[in-house]
Amino acid sequence: MLSGVCLCALAGEFVFAEPSGTSSEAASAVAHTEANATLAVPGTRLPGQDGSQEGWAITLSPLSPPAQTISDLFYLILGIMVCIFLVVGTTMAVLIFRFRAGRNEPGGEPPQIYGSKPIELAWTVGPAIIVFVLFLVTARSIFDIRATTPPKEAIHVRVVGHQWWWEFQYLDHNVTTANELHVPLSTDGTPRPVYLDLESADVIHSFWVPQLAGKTDLFPGRVNHMWFQPNRAGWFIGQCAEYCGTQHAHMWLRVKSESEDEFQKWVAQQQKPAVLNSAVSAGRDLFLSNACANCHTIRGTHAKGIFGPDLTHLMSRETIASGIRLNNKENLTQWVQDPQAIKDGCRMPDMQLTEDSTQKIVAYLLTLH
Repeated sequence: MLSGVCLCALAGEFVFAEPSGTSSEAASAVAHTEANATLAVPGTRLPGQDGSQEGWAITLSPLSPPAQTISDLFYLILGIMVCIFLVVGTTMAVLIFRFRAGRNEPGGEPPQIYGSKPIELAWTVGPAIIVFVLFLVTARSIFDIRATTPPKEAIHVRVVGHQWWWEFQYLDHNVTTANELHVPLSTDGTPRPVYLDLESADVIHSFWVPQLAGKTDLFPGRVNHMWFQPNRAGWFIGQCAEYCGTQHAHMWLRVKSESEDEFQKWVAQQQKPAVLNSAVSAGRDLFLSNACANCHTIRGTHAKGIFGPDLTHLMSRETIASGIRLNNKENLTQWVQDPQAIKDGCRMPDMQLTEDSTQKIVAYLLTLH
């Protein structure tokens, strides 16, 4: 039973569709995949780096210590299961062939043998030992992942799951963003793990980036914890792994692992207030005078809403709508005009804006780098 639970937990299948947009735009928004990967779990398809071909989210291609621990455990359990299958299957095949009824043998029930203490002892003690070993290695793996103490170089991020998007608050950097998590690589051998405090604003969610760590649930009123440490640069794709409502399948997240210099530049940019561009003042005034300002925050303005994502640096993100559309003028216009047409059931209402108002607001949003 333990092995079955572990296999089901490790080999979950989630389908990712390609974000809408042109091939050149998609190239910058999709995950980097392992060119030499030999194992991919069917059902975890991702768009390829050229935007026109499909790639794979390699569930069992770990690129972080917690994911490596889970992968090692998976292969150990798989090996034990294969051995059991071979022993049982071979024994059955031999017995079926060896003791099959001959053509000239009389019919009827064969002689019955009752009671064999050695056999009964073997099929009781053997499985008990296997289950005990699986319990020990699973418990050790869990404690190895969770018992780590954050070093002083660690990045601390508060993650809040919403229906249906992710909020990331960098506690040591005064930065808040959405759906795309930027993290640094280790430099000069100094580890830079990322420690997450996981919370939910509404229902149960589950944070899962397969190549970085296992799944961890987010509960309303409770804080869970997890960590990971990417060992190469690039994009990693994840998704909510707990059904959380209509748009659960479209609650994606992206993790970008980058050099320390690139990360510090990104942090410095994110800490700045929103750009004030007089050329789009009409759009800014429309945004601030409508209900947009009640749900979204744009630092440097009186928009202080916390119901929706922080838009201060909206255009620094690769995607919108929690990863299902590329962040460009065309998709942004469609989203502002009628978000329900893109993500049916999402909490953003149709504001019934005129075409002129929509274009002005979009022009303003495009300046928020």
